[in-house]
Amino acid sequence: MKKWKAFLLTGLMVASLAGCGSGNTANMETTVKQESTGVSSSEKQSGQDTKTENQEPTVVRMSLGSEPDSLDPWQSAASDTDAIFRNVFEGLMAFDEKGELIPGLAESYEVSEDGCTYTFHLRDNVTFHNGQHMTSSDVLYTYDNLAGMNGEKAVSSKFGNVEYTEAPDENTFTVHLKQASASFLALNIVPVLPEGYSEQATSPVGTGPYRFVEYVPGQRVVFEKNENYYNPDRAGQVDRVEVYIMTDASAIVSALMSDQLDLANVSIENAAILGDGFEIYNSPQNMVQIFALNNTYEPLTDKRVRQAMSFTVNKQEVIDGVFGGYATELYSNFSPVMKVYYNDELSDVYTTDVEKAKSLMEEAGYADGFDLVITVPGNYQAHVDTAQILQQQLAQINIRVTIETIEWASWLEDVYGKAQYQATVIGFTGKLDPNDVLVRFTSDYGKNFTKYSNPEYDKLIADAAVELDEQKRIAMYQECQKILTEDATSIYICDPNLIMAARKGLKGYTFYPVTFHDFTKLYYEQ
Repeated sequence: MKKWKAFLLTGLMVASLAGCGSGNTANMETTVKQESTGVSSSEKQSGQDTKTENQEPTVVRMSLGSEPDSLDPWQSAASDTDAIFRNVFEGLMAFDEKGELIPGLAESYEVSEDGCTYTFHLRDNVTFHNGQHMTSSDVLYTYDNLAGMNGEKAVSSKFGNVEYTEAPDENTFTVHLKQASASFLALNIVPVLPEGYSEQATSPVGTGPYRFVEYVPGQRVVFEKNENYYNPDRAGQVDRVEVYIMTDASAIVSALMSDQLDLANVSIENAAILGDGFEIYNSPQNMVQIFALNNTYEPLTDKRVRQAMSFTVNKQEVIDGVFGGYATELYSNFSPVMKVYYNDELSDVYTTDVEKAKSLMEEAGYADGFDLVITVPGNYQAHVDTAQILQQQLAQINIRVTIETIEWASWLEDVYGKAQYQATVIGFTGKLDPNDVLVRFTSDYGKNFTKYSNPEYDKLIADAAVELDEQKRIAMYQECQKILTEDATSIYICDPNLIMAARKGLKGYTFYPVTFHDFTKLYYEQ
């Protein structure tokens, strides 16, 4: 089997591990399963509820490929950080395993007939981890910060459509929008934070089923079960989760086999090494590996050059060579996991055709090629390996690629934040709402680091955001995907499967259509 590297948005750190795993290591057949291992609340194990005073706490030790970019959820942009801290923070709305929106801190909501007013009815038994009772004042504080209604700079540009907010009583919160928005409800998974608490960046406090305990940079993040959690159907089943920051695949395998880790993202190649003591699960993760191009960098400003590159890149070589075949080829910035909105008619826009690519390069005046730097976060080996394959492929049309590896923090600041790059390889995490995926390429989006600009595309996105007819909205988003593909804004390579190894006896790991390691589903078989 060709070499496969673990796929996560990763950070450049090596973990130091201590202690022993909690799992049972008796023999068991290692299998590859294509479905979630989640369990319903009625199937949850109750072993820790009957735990005696002398019984050791149940602990799950797992690895993560990146350092948290911020402990403050309003400042964090990394999907890995969100994937673990979603156990700490909650929003008015939540989502289930299918990606469907469900009530969160709001037990119900109402939408006005014109689609401009959302009224949320809050749960009255929610307590923050610092002991503060959650009321509508905390929600008002949260949304006024997000939308900049407090006279300060808005925390999130996504809430620019908010006209004003109000809290008529302790358990009611209302948002008035400037115009109807079909995607607004999905925004309400954003974390609600306690009013008056200013230490989120060092000691984060939320309402979730697990509370933050400690963060040791370069080593681990530790969480403990919230014993005062308001929802018994989503209460944690293990007492403690220790997340170790690890980027070396061999070190992860070694830690699993020596009982220092119980759960980890691994490659198929390494899954076979683990043997009988582990069960292996894999699923598409609604993440787009993108060969992102800076559309303002000469000669990438020329659509013909970008199209030539699209005709040259052989995505299957990347899927086989980097991901061992465990990935889905993509044609736009959408994964087929987004079934309803996915445009399935784009597969033939760019089939590998080097001669056609050469003709486009000559037509654009670049028959002799040009130099191109691909900047990649060096801690993320899968992206580095992908860049190396792209380097070889693009040489066929005289594009001379240099690969520059940088630290994760530098990538976030310079590439994602400032668009100071020529090309990069990275993973775009999936979202629950299609607007959150496609808005990344609008001219006025603050983090549009590809710098793509197309008035027609911008108008479609704006129109789709306020279109309440679902079928019309679907058609608009599918047209947006077509535009992105035909304009070759970037090259969308694949959605790599997330492959998880769980120690025998550790059950419940559940896949979601967005990046989320749900601690509440984990339990040890009795």
